[in-house]
Amino acid sequence: MSALNTHLLGYYEALERASNDMLAAARAADWDQVVKLEGACVLLIAQLKHAATEQPLPSDEAKAKNRIMQRILVNDAEIRHLAEPWLEDLDQMVSGRPRTLH
Repeated sequence: MSALNTHLLGYYEALERASNDMLAAARAADWDQVVKLEGACVLLIAQLKHAATEQPLPSDEAKAKNRIMQRILVNDAEIRHLAEPWLEDLDQMVSGRPRTLH
């Protein structure tokens, strides 16, 4: 494994850690932390895109990347599910509509 590929996989692993942290924050309803971590992910993704243009991953490392990405997607789906009520409340506050009780 070349140093560049190790570096590239490191970005994916950092994204996975941030994704795990975002999920933990979402489960705790700490939406400020979720937003903060989302900003960190945006930066990591930009760095990853730049690094990925330099050299593609070999097939064994691409498989590791795919496993990481699948876990990130599962986390993302749960974060979105947890965020739906919060986003609805935020939308109602911004639009000035009264909150309905369920």
